[in-house]
Amino acid sequence: MKHLIMVIEDEEAISIMLKYNLEKEGFDVATQSRGGKAIADVEKLHPSVILLDWMLPEMSGVEICKLIRSKPDIKDIPIIMLTAKGEEEDKVKGLSAGADDYVTKPFSVPELIARVKSQLRHAPEPLEEKEIFFEDIKMDLVAKKVFRGENYIHLGPTEFRLLKLFLENPGKVFSREYLLKNVWGNNIYVESRTVDVHIRRLRRALNEYGKDYIRTVRATGYAIDTNEYTEE
Repeated sequence: MKHLIMVIEDEEAISIMLKYNLEKEGFDVATQSRGGKAIADVEKLHPSVILLDWMLPEMSGVEICKLIRSKPDIKDIPIIMLTAKGEEEDKVKGLSAGADDYVTKPFSVPELIARVKSQLRHAPEPLEEKEIFFEDIKMDLVAKKVFRGENYIHLGPTEFRLLKLFLENPGKVFSREYLLKNVWGNNIYVESRTVDVHIRRLRRALNEYGKDYIRTVRATGYAIDTNEYTEE
C-alpha cells in the first residue's frame, strides 16, 4: 500500500502546494486546516508521516504534537513541524513536544520531501483495510467472511471477489467485460453471461437477510448502491 502523508496546515496555498508535490512523489495525501479536527483525522487515517504547522486555528501544532504522543495508537507516527519560527528556543520547544524534525518556512520542497522519506524509515507500516462496510453489510477481509447485520453470509470465492469490488466502489457501474477481466482474470476464458449467473448467486445469498443493493443497469452492467435495482 502507498504511504499516506497528512498535512495539517491552515495556509491554503502551502497545503495545496505540498499536496501536489507529495502526490507527484507517489504518496497519498490527506489535508486538515483546523487544529481542533486534526487529532480525530490522525486517529482515523493513521498516516505514515505528519507535516504539522506550528500556528493553527483552535489548537497549536505544539499542543497537537503533545496529544498525538499521548495516545498509544498513534504515538509512534513521525511528525515534522512546519513553522515560520526560526529561533533555536522555538525549535527546542517543538522537538521537546515530540516532533521528530523541524522545517522553517520558507522551505525547499525537494529538501522537505527528502526529510519525509527519511522519516518513513521509522514510520509504522501502512494499515491495510481489514473490514469494508456498506449499509448493513460487513466484509471481513482477514477472515474472508461476510455478514448482513449479525447474520453470516456464505459466499463462494467468485461471489466474494465480486462483492469486494462492489463494496470498494459503491455506486460505480461495472461492465460485464470489466468484471470478467478483474474478477476472473485475463487468462481465463468464460462467457460474459457467466457474470450474470454469479450476480444472481450473490443476490440470493445477500437478500436472504435484507433488501437488494445490487443494481442492474440495462445494457451496461452492475453496481451496488441504495437505489432500487432493475432486473434485466
